[in-house]
This record gives sequence, structure tokens and C-alpha cells, in this order.
Amino acid sequence: MTKQTKLRTNTINKNENISFPIGTALAVKKYSKKLQFGSIFSSLKQKGIPLKNLIEALVSYKLSENLSITKGSGWINRIEVLEEFYLKEFEQRTLFRCVEIIGQNYEKIILDLQDVLFSLYDFEHNDVNLDWSSLILWGTKSNIGEYGYSRDHRPDKKQITFGISELRHPINIPIGLTIQKGNLNDQKHFQKTFNQIKNKLKPASRIVFDKGANSKESLNSIIAGKMKFLTAKKLNTSDDTLIKNFWNLKIEAIDEDKGIYGFKQIFPSRVNYFYFSKNLQVEQLESKMRKASKQFREAKEIQNSIENKRKLPKKYLINNPLIDMKLSIQTKLPSLTEYEALEIVKKASINGREGFFCLTSSDDLTLEEALTVYRKKDSIEKIMHSLKNEVNIKPLRVWSDNSIYGALLIGYLAQLIISLIRYDYSELKNTSTKFIKISLSNLTVTFEKIKSMKKRVIYSNFDPINELICLQNEAIT
Repeated sequence: MTKQTKLRTNTINKNENISFPIGTALAVKKYSKKLQFGSIFSSLKQKGIPLKNLIEALVSYKLSENLSITKGSGWINRIEVLEEFYLKEFEQRTLFRCVEIIGQNYEKIILDLQDVLFSLYDFEHNDVNLDWSSLILWGTKSNIGEYGYSRDHRPDKKQITFGISELRHPINIPIGLTIQKGNLNDQKHFQKTFNQIKNKLKPASRIVFDKGANSKESLNSIIAGKMKFLTAKKLNTSDDTLIKNFWNLKIEAIDEDKGIYGFKQIFPSRVNYFYFSKNLQVEQLESKMRKASKQFREAKEIQNSIENKRKLPKKYLINNPLIDMKLSIQTKLPSLTEYEALEIVKKASINGREGFFCLTSSDDLTLEEALTVYRKKDSIEKIMHSLKNEVNIKPLRVWSDNSIYGALLIGYLAQLIISLIRYDYSELKNTSTKFIKISLSNLTVTFEKIKSMKKRVIYSNFDPINELICLQNEAIT
């Protein structure tokens, strides 16, 4: 009798089986039908490969592999993937042309999608959140690429700005996308974003946005549309008197445990809600203390270079061969103790406004109502984060303007589908984009090629999320 005395390793044999994330494809096709992609895209391209099918494949790719458009062509051009989306093999340039076409018509597509959404759903309200951000461009060929305030902390790169409109809590569905030059500030971008959605809103709809877009023109546009606004107001020197007298005014306790207090100022055309938050004060003071410590360390480093007759570290110089720079630097440190130096930088950083903030509205709310409504604006910030970090609309490579519009529209469609999934399935209301994506990608189909040249189709990796979304789809029932 022979006994096995050694462990045998499993041998991997090459085969021609192909697997891909069918869950993502099924979800995208399901919502493509619901959102009427066929009628929206059919008028934009009438010859050759149907545009709707390419869009479905691209959005599925965006929610799964999500590399470059160049890589996307290879991912889609596998026989089984082509069959899933009813496509024939195509050249890489076909995909680039598809992105160009939808980019050229992206504003019309957004308006068509709005028509479909508002005809499909009887939304409980039409209040919206608005927000804006930027994306850096890896190149200089785009006409809309400009240097501006970079939220990605890359001031050395050109960028574009984009705005998102979202139906507020508890709906949380994006209904608008605007794309503008990289040097356009939020106050000017507001007009483009608001104009894109205003015809779908009702009189008395509330528009909520942050202080970066708050301007006289923005507020006047909302009032002219017979709507309401709630936004934040930048504190200035005229508010310092209120801050000094805050505790002597008739303030209301909003949340004593968290140290939140406030009072209202009622004017003919608006109401200001002035707040103090102990937690915010602590956070801001800690941040300013870190800044003061950093400034002290920098001054000390420069002083050491002066005393030891060394060159300044490069981070304090302009590193440009076309610029000759002569510096005469001295610090105040030699005549100060460390304590005195730190007190100077602290005094320069701390202005007494720490913990205070102000909201302003066109209608009279309670202090608690105004704060609650404004705080729920964080849902659009989550959509922005999702677009940038989960759907991954960045990076933007060196493309034409229409290609940039098209690439961002593909990302927007992917985010719209994820948001609609959360809205349609209450069980997933608080599930992040990341986990929905992972679940859909986990549901895979394997095409096993057997000797008779036939294929065996194997579905695997079901879980509660992808079952909920995909098992209702006729393709696999």
C-alpha cells in the first residue's frame, strides 16, 4: 500500500475561460432602460455602432476596471463583453469619437435626463444643494484649462471647474452637471449651475450652497426665480462688534451639550443666523496653533541659516532658472525668547472669530431649523467625494474640450446610477458608493469553454447587495 508522504501543489493549467463583472453590466443596463438612454442618445449618432450600447459599456467600465479610455477599448472588445452589450468589434478611435460626441452634446443630455427623472419620480420636494470643485489637467492643450484655486492642491497644473446640483435629503440624486474654465470662481459659476436646473424647480424651492458662491448676483437670481436661499456668510470686520457682544445678547441655546448657541437678525429681505460652536472653536484654535508652530519652526530654520552663513533651504526660494533673486532676510528671533516669538505668531493667527459662523436665508426659520438644513448639505460633498475618489473622474489627460465634457459625463452617469440605486432600494440608503461598486463587481460571470466548443455560463459571488439590484433583472432570472 502506497502512502502519500509529500504535499502536492495544485497545478494551474491554462484555459480560455473569461470572467467579467456581470453585476455592474446588469445594473447599468437596467438603469439605462429606466433612464431611456436609447431615446436620449439615438439622435446624436445614427450610423454605425449604436451610441447607447457604447455608453452602457463605458459606464460599466467606469464602475469596474476604470482605467484610461484606451484601456477601456481593450476591456470592451472581448467577445463575451461585446455580446453582453450587443456590440460588434470596433476600433479604439470609435470609443474616442463616442466620448467626443456626447461631450459636444453634454448640456442637452443633462436636460434630457432631467426630463426623464422628473417624469419617472414624484419627488417629495424640489429643494437642491449646489457645490463646485476643480480637477487638474495633465496637459496644456485644452482651451478650458486654466490656472486657478486648486482643490487638488496642485497650483502648478491647469485645471477645469465643475458644478453639481443635487436634490436634497432624503432624495440625494444629482440632477445637474456644469463644466467651466479652471479660473472661474464659484460666484460666477453659480449662474451657470443654477440656470441649468431652475426650470425643473418649483416656486419656493430652497437653494442651499456654501459661502464661496454667496454674492448679491447669486441671491438676486434666486429671488427673481421666486425661490428661497440658505447659504453661509463670510465674517468680516463689521461682524466683530457682534462677536464681542455675543454673550450679552438674547442668545438661544441650540445644543448645550455641544456648546452651540445663536441669535437671529431679521432684515427686510433676509434673516441672518449667528452661531457660536464650542467644538468648532476648539478645532479652529487647534488648527491655528499648528499654523503658528509651523511659522515659528520656519523662522527658526531661516535664522539658523543666517547665523551659520548657509544658503536658505530651497523651499524658501523661487526655483526658476529665468529668475534672478536677491534676498535680504532677517528675523525677529534674536531679540525674542521662544515664548515671546510663539505669542507673536499666535496673535497674528487668532482673530477672535474662532467658533463663530453665520448663515443667511430669504425666509424666517428657527435657529435649529436653519442649522439642520445647512448641515444636511454635506450630502452633496459626499457626491463630490464619490465622483472624485470612488467613480474616479480624475485624472483628466490631454484631450479636446469635448472629450473632457464627455469623460465627465460618463462619470456623472455612473454616479447618477449609484444614487438612483440608493434611492430605489431603501436598504441601501446609507451604503457607500465604494461598497455598491465592490458588490456589483463581485458578481461575475465565467464563460467556460468545453471540448465540444460550447460555452458553459457560471454566475458566482452573490451577496445581499448585488442580489437586491440584479436578481430582479430578466437577464439572469
